[in-house]
Amino acid sequence: MDDRIYATDAEKLAVAAQEAMKGLEEGGIPIGAALFDERGRLLGSGHNQRVQGGNPALHGETAAFLNAGRQTSYRKTTMATTLSPCWYCSGLVRQFNIGRVIVGENENFFGGQDWLVENGTRVTTINDPELIRIMGDFIDANPELWNEDIGEE
Repeated sequence: MDDRIYATDAEKLAVAAQEAMKGLEEGGIPIGAALFDERGRLLGSGHNQRVQGGNPALHGETAAFLNAGRQTSYRKTTMATTLSPCWYCSGLVRQFNIGRVIVGENENFFGGQDWLVENGTRVTTINDPELIRIMGDFIDANPELWNEDIGEE
């Protein structure tokens, strides 16, 4: 396990961004996420693997959640994600009461962000220009794959 402390939102988001780039390099959708404990220790990270793994459930947030392993409580954890969580991943955040979400960008996709806030999740949006560009370029180049990922036809 990584004992490093990721103290700032930027440091946490950088872990998620590295995961997103792994996904892109593997030919998948560039969305990454990481889950941190209350001290800022990395519990687990992952990236969207719907294409690579042929598994529609492996979104970035779910991969990070699975890689974090079992926790007794998630209320004091923080999920950093490169893109606003879709409804599926927003449901995961609510189901396990993840206390805070750091969103790298929500200009290309807004997801369930307002719903999370309405239900008590603290959400911080960064809108990082590089993440906006990477996701926008991917969507422009792969509209069918993107629509499949978000459940649109």
